[in-house]
Amino acid sequence: MTPDRRRCPAPLLLIPAGAGLLALGCLATVLWSGLAQRPVALAFAALVALGELTRRTGADTRETAPLAAAGALAYALLGHVAGTPADHGVAQTVTVVLAASLLGSVPHIARGGGPVLDHLARRVLTAAFAAVCFQPLSTQGVSRDWGGPAQALLLIALLVLTALCDALLAAAPAHARTGWPFGPLLREELRGMLGITSAVCATGAVMALAVAVAGLWALPVFSVPLLLTQLSYRRYAAVRATYRQTIASLARATEIAGYTPAGHARRVAELSSAVGRELGLSGTGLTVLEYAALMHDIGQLSLVDPVPAGATAALPVTEQRRIALLGGAVVRQTGVDAAVAVVVERQADPCREQPVAARIVRAVNAYEEKVRGAGPGGGLAALEELRLAPADDYAPDVVEALARVLSRGSLSVPAAG
Repeated sequence: MTPDRRRCPAPLLLIPAGAGLLALGCLATVLWSGLAQRPVALAFAALVALGELTRRTGADTRETAPLAAAGALAYALLGHVAGTPADHGVAQTVTVVLAASLLGSVPHIARGGGPVLDHLARRVLTAAFAAVCFQPLSTQGVSRDWGGPAQALLLIALLVLTALCDALLAAAPAHARTGWPFGPLLREELRGMLGITSAVCATGAVMALAVAVAGLWALPVFSVPLLLTQLSYRRYAAVRATYRQTIASLARATEIAGYTPAGHARRVAELSSAVGRELGLSGTGLTVLEYAALMHDIGQLSLVDPVPAGATAALPVTEQRRIALLGGAVVRQTGVDAAVAVVVERQADPCREQPVAARIVRAVNAYEEKVRGAGPGGGLAALEELRLAPADDYAPDVVEALARVLSRGSLSVPAAG
């Protein structure tokens, strides 16, 4: 089970509604005053649209359209074009970015893979934030007067603030949608920005500076490196997806052999990940937890006689530890991260000696086994059993986090498959 997705719609609609109102106001302003420096606007619009056309779908990285993000950022930070002052302003920046993003998203929408509302809202609000911070300084000549290191420091500060704004815009809807703690979600977004987002910010700033000196010809020159980076990230995402599918396939071996019920590993992994987020895990910690939860029962393959219904939580502690050690040995032989093997090996240890991930897997696995086939009210009874168990069995903070996660979705019986 995962956290309840049926959250209050007000927080989820607040950011898109704000972006929509801002876009309408900017569009009205541009229609009233006219489009300034049309060749420049069209060039950046084409760049943003191209970035959206080449957007990756189904990837788990933070930025799916890095070229579009860099182009939007570059237009927001554009102060001059080949030595001529740029006078497009904040309203035109927002209008051009939104129109180009919508145009580039048409093929994706037609195939049913268009961006969610949050994607467009983040793009518009991030570009608007960067433009609001930079354009007044450019108009007043501050960015020009601050030459050399001072101008570079100004751009770096603006990029850091823009990245923080984008992270907040990403974490806030996720928090409202899932109910997971905001702090870990924000930290995860910020940690993810050390990758492709850093390249996007750097490329956007360099594009703006290059266009200021060399003109619009600098745009295709500086787009190529980011396109190559995007291709590399796409391959990396494909490798990660294949890696996870391999682990999931290994985890299903116990189900195929009849040692555990169908879907048990998947259910434990989903619920463990939710509990991990509730306890503040993110990034690599969450990944290790998910993989360990998927493979937590793989040690049962070494048993001559299967455990009835694969319910290891009811076995003597010595037998649980033997199965856990066998499972860790199997995981190490598969070449999976050694941290995953450690969690699998230590899931049967006393909870005070376990790492957090092992405590989570132990409690969630026990809950899933106890609630299986228990009928209505079985979830509450299973949680009460975990709370009343001996002190060394289940960590109280993990059990309470599990209860909070389940309460957001209702304490129902997990699906059978």
